[in-house]
Amino acid sequence: MNKLRVIIIKNIAIIPEPVKTLSNDGEFLLTKDTNIISDKNLVDLSQYLKKLFLPATGFDLHTQLIEENFIDNNAIRLEITDNYELNSSEGYYLEITPRAIVIAARAPAGVFYGIQTLRQLFPVELESKQIVNNINWKVSCGKIEDHPRFPWRGYMLDEARHFHGKEVVKKILDIMALLKLNKFHWHLTDDQGWRIEIKKYPKLTEIGSKREESQIGGVLSREVNGIPHSGCYTQDEIQEIINYAKERFITIIPEIEMPGHVRAALASYNNLSCREFAFRVSPHWGIHRDVLCIGKEEVFEFLQNILSEIIELFPYDVIHIGGDEVPKNRWKECTHCQSRIQQEGLQNEKDLQVYFTNRITRFLNSKGKLMMGWNEILGPNLEGDVICQYWIRKKKKVLDFVRDGGNAIMSNFKYAYLDHSYSFTPLKLAYEFEPIPKNLEREYHHRILGLEALMWAEFIPNIKRLEWQTFPRLIAFSEVGWSSMENRNYSSFKKRLNVLLNRFDIIGINYANKKEVKPRFLKRKTGLFSLAQAQNGGT
Repeated sequence: MNKLRVIIIKNIAIIPEPVKTLSNDGEFLLTKDTNIISDKNLVDLSQYLKKLFLPATGFDLHTQLIEENFIDNNAIRLEITDNYELNSSEGYYLEITPRAIVIAARAPAGVFYGIQTLRQLFPVELESKQIVNNINWKVSCGKIEDHPRFPWRGYMLDEARHFHGKEVVKKILDIMALLKLNKFHWHLTDDQGWRIEIKKYPKLTEIGSKREESQIGGVLSREVNGIPHSGCYTQDEIQEIINYAKERFITIIPEIEMPGHVRAALASYNNLSCREFAFRVSPHWGIHRDVLCIGKEEVFEFLQNILSEIIELFPYDVIHIGGDEVPKNRWKECTHCQSRIQQEGLQNEKDLQVYFTNRITRFLNSKGKLMMGWNEILGPNLEGDVICQYWIRKKKKVLDFVRDGGNAIMSNFKYAYLDHSYSFTPLKLAYEFEPIPKNLEREYHHRILGLEALMWAEFIPNIKRLEWQTFPRLIAFSEVGWSSMENRNYSSFKKRLNVLLNRFDIIGINYANKKEVKPRFLKRKTGLFSLAQAQNGGT
């Protein structure tokens, strides 16, 4: 195989930047007579590619299986093979000649990502949902060998604070696929809303999915808008979205918050709290003192029943339980919780949360699932197989966990929070995010599985605002997660980003413009203060 070198194939922009590319002379012209041929286990992907081309070109391309001794001529060939040195099941080899395009990989996921790269090599008008006339559907010849740096490249959407619905989620999944992101972390429950049907506990959506109003005016404000907000997914809708994500090789990680951030659950079933107060679904953001009562056995029965339905619904290895921002005040005052501390020989309320986490972990592990939680779950007596998601503070504890054999996902507060203003997290800072901590020894680097960008939605009431906060920073994160460190170059990224955003214009995606993603010096210096303010961009 020729030694490949890193260049952009004749000014065609690819994001994330491939590992190796080689430009050759000539072009491949897509016509109505082009065939898509594939291995028998790639039939679904040949249909996906056909549907990708059809709206803009009007070409109803013929698809067929690869036959022995078949000679490629005006064809796009999709195949599974071990002929290329691809070190990942998500890696792919793409070759374009005047006669044919070949996308080869060790597994279907790699072929899918090769298709996403090919998609970006064609003119941006390919994204149109209507036939575009007077376009030569050509791609320049060359070779690309590509694979991701990290196996975990994620995006988290918080729908507990603001519910958006399945069409919005599907649109997000489509863009994630284009950017080669493979983990959709779905924050489905919190103090302000319960968004997923649990058949054994119908009040969770009958009561918990509705709030009377929402906080406005910034984090420190107590002002509310007086406008009711509601919404939830039936299990059938969840299954529809799961199937949609599977077709795009995206794993969904559902998050069911516990033992804190549970006011919506407590409003539905107040016997689960220490006080058994008549709660309402909270209209306010922030940390709430009322949490699940760890001293009551019925709480664990409740959670195990919920998790059993979640496990049955989501066919994936990981369940996120949150575990962050858990005030201990109620536990200190609760006779049930204090009895639990004494019975289990615990030292204090911090140990009580570790006890809780261990019980949930053991339950999930017994069902063949991994427990995932924010870094507050870590403690000296933590048991079982867990994944830690780092967001803020006490990074040393996370590094010690990794050195002891644990796995971690990095979502550092400074870089990865998409709800932050662009004055606090400008595009360049997002692009400069390095998931592997500087002081982590090389032998443990593989324990950093990857990164997630987080879209918390307290002040995200609609899709226009959601997209503006997310893009283009999520595009930068896609390159951080996929491309090698050697290939990351911000100047190059900005040039390629301009082309990709032309695609976004055609698709219909809102995003922050050049001036907004690069705030002026003074605004950048005062960016910290923006975290307490209600943002107003993107409308």
